[in-house]
Amino acid sequence: MKTTRFPSQKIGIYAILIVGVILSIGPFYWMVIGSTHKSGEIFSIPPKLLPGSTLGENFHTLNESLGMVKIMWNSLFIAVVYTVLSTLICSMAGYSFAKFRFKGKNFVFFIILCSLMIPYQVTLIPLFNMMVSLNWLNTYQAIIVPSLASPFAIYLMRQNMKAVPDSIIEASRVDGAGEIRIFFTVVLPVMRPALAAVAIFLFMSQWNSLIWPLITLNSKEIFTLPVALSSIIGLARIDYGQLMLGTTLSTIPIMIFFLLLQKHFISGILGGSVKE
Repeated sequence: MKTTRFPSQKIGIYAILIVGVILSIGPFYWMVIGSTHKSGEIFSIPPKLLPGSTLGENFHTLNESLGMVKIMWNSLFIAVVYTVLSTLICSMAGYSFAKFRFKGKNFVFFIILCSLMIPYQVTLIPLFNMMVSLNWLNTYQAIIVPSLASPFAIYLMRQNMKAVPDSIIEASRVDGAGEIRIFFTVVLPVMRPALAAVAIFLFMSQWNSLIWPLITLNSKEIFTLPVALSSIIGLARIDYGQLMLGTTLSTIPIMIFFLLLQKHFISGILGGSVKE
């Protein structure tokens, strides 16, 4: 039996949706518009909701103070290299936990899950001491290497790998394919949605990382974007026009990366709900 909705109910639903859209998009719109105004104009009353004329001036000043081209390259290089390596490592780990039998497998996987409960701040001092002993301070590898094996990504890949039929893997082994070949030519191609979901998660976590790069990096030549933006927040004066522009530039790569992989993202996340 069909139920009819009264016009007032539809109006109420659309009103709630419109308010939700405004609350979601409003801050981003204000950030983009703020990047085109001078610092003193951003908080003016009434607020300026149309683009201004100081976008070029803000970028020139920001580039002079930070060197935005180099900063963007640092962040992009670190995030891309980290995402590729971490996705590969976590995929291999997830595959081994899902399809191989070895002594202590469940215990090791339990330890990995328990590591998710450890506050990140607790690991900073031991990691810093490790970087000092390796002479890795102020280097790219100090940012990339310590968090390559992401527990959450391993868990997500393991859950998705369990959905791969064992018969396909066994058939490949019968045909003479080695484990490495099976992993790269049989398993990974059907794991594209899960790989996309993991890649988005890892890219965003590295691109937005602030605390660890702030501790390990001390040269402007190797600063990442979050560290560089935090450095322009002075004690006496903050140029909000530059800050808004820098924040806008920092969101563009994430949006592009997500839009390129969005069709695989939802299916990859849902793939982690495989029942034991």
